[in-house]
Amino acid sequence: MEFIETELTGVYLIKPVRHGDARGYFCETFRRDEFERHIGHIDFVQDNESKSHYGVARGLHYQAGAASQAKLVRVSEGKVIDYAVDLRRNSPTFGRYIAVELSSETGHQLFIPRGFAHGFVVVSETAMFQYKVDNRYDPSAERCIRFDDPTLSIRFPMAIDCLQFSEKDLSGKTFEESDKF
Repeated sequence: MEFIETELTGVYLIKPVRHGDARGYFCETFRRDEFERHIGHIDFVQDNESKSHYGVARGLHYQAGAASQAKLVRVSEGKVIDYAVDLRRNSPTFGRYIAVELSSETGHQLFIPRGFAHGFVVVSETAMFQYKVDNRYDPSAERCIRFDDPTLSIRFPMAIDCLQFSEKDLSGKTFEESDKF
């Protein structure tokens, strides 16, 4: 696997090596020793999966306080534009975001450390999204920042009125109102 640190400190694009032939391919999607050599020790405790269709926007979600989560995310079917927003007050990239295309075609993954909000927009007909987290989900610590927050000025792969949000995501807070780490 190739580990590439992005412009946001601690966020890594991970490119698994695929070994293929006419039948398909094989690749490792996670190997603890390789992960720890490049990123450090993370004790993943829960795996999650969601399936969404074209235009669905999920996020920008995070868990506050002690319930904060590091995530390793990937797409096993389809394609998304994945977003990570730095909420770490003492970070040189505080308040900045990155957008990365993740797809089943490339198999690329994104590691997002604690202290970030996260979300994605589906740009294929459907997308199957998997992620590992290092802390169990705590509903009382769940937070959301609106995707259309003017401070963040997030660029979308389609017009915002074409995106589909949950009621919960539409009632998210602004970046200024959000919890910071």
